[in-house]
Amino acid sequence: STVADMQLLQWRNKALNDTYEPGSTFKILTLSAALEEGVVDKTTTVNCGGSVNISGYTIHCSNKNGHGLQTLVQSVGNSCNPAFINYGLRIGSEKFYEYMRSFGLMNTTGIDLGGEAVGVFAADSSFTQLDLACYAFGQNFTVTPLALIAAQAACVNGGYLHTPYLVERITDSDGNVTYRHDDTPVRQVISEQTSATVRECLEYVVASGTGKNGQVAGYRVGGKTGTAQKYEDGHIAAGKYVSSFVGFFPADKPQYLALVIVDEPQGAYYGSVVAAPCAKEIFEGIISLKNIQPYKSE
Repeated sequence: STVADMQLLQWRNKALNDTYEPGSTFKILTLSAALEEGVVDKTTTVNCGGSVNISGYTIHCSNKNGHGLQTLVQSVGNSCNPAFINYGLRIGSEKFYEYMRSFGLMNTTGIDLGGEAVGVFAADSSFTQLDLACYAFGQNFTVTPLALIAAQAACVNGGYLHTPYLVERITDSDGNVTYRHDDTPVRQVISEQTSATVRECLEYVVASGTGKNGQVAGYRVGGKTGTAQKYEDGHIAAGKYVSSFVGFFPADKPQYLALVIVDEPQGAYYGSVVAAPCAKEIFEGIISLKNIQPYKSE
C-alpha cells in the first residue's frame, strides 16, 4: 500500500541508504590526492579562463569570466572547476581511481547499521579522460553521504580512514564489556603533512572564500561548499539543486566534522547560503554542549 511505502520512505536513513552526486565538497579528495602525489603544492598556480575543453566537451566554471591566475589555496577558495580538472588530469586516471578506492568510496563503510548502499561509478576499464575531468570536481558519480564524510575526515585528520560507528561498547548486566568497537584505522590514505596542507586550504575557504557563512566567532573552522544541479533522465532538471557544506573544527586539530546536504532548496540554493549556516548552528550547539573554550591567539 501507499501508506506502507511512505512509512518505509520516512524511515530511510538517507545518510547511508541513499547515494547522491557529491559536487564540490568532493574537491577535498581531489586536492588531497594531488598533494599526496606531488603533482601540486602550495606554490602551484593555475589559470582559469571560464571554461575548459575536454574530449570535445566544454566544461564551464561557475565564474563565466574565469578566475584568471590563482594560487592553489585561492583555487580551493574559489571552488574553481577548471583548476580542479587540471589537478585531476595531473593525477591521471589510474591513480585517481586508486585514490577513490583507497578513500573507501567503492565499498560500504562497515557502520553498525543495516541497509548501507554503495555509490555508482564508471568501471575502471572504461574510465575516460572526460570521466576523470568530471570526477575531479565531484560530478557524474554518486556516493553515500556517510562514505563521503568518512573520506573527508581522512583528508583532515592526518590521513586516516576510520570505520564510522554508533555503539562504542556493550556491557552485560554485571557491567562486563561484551563488545568494544575496534578503533584501528582501516588504512592511512594520505600523509600527516598532506593533511595539514588540506586543513590550511579549507580554513582559508571559511575565512576568505565561499564558506564564510560557516564561520563561528572565536573558533577556527575549515570547510567546503557545494552546489550541484540535479539530473533527471539524463537531463539537467531546471531549478533543482543539491546544496551542501562540509565543515570541521578546530581547524588545526579537528575533533568534529559535519556534512550538511540540502536536497532541492527553494529560493536561494547555493551551498554557501543554504547549508553553511546550518553547519554553523550545529557547531555552536556542540560548543555549548561540550563547553569548548574559544581559540586564544598566542
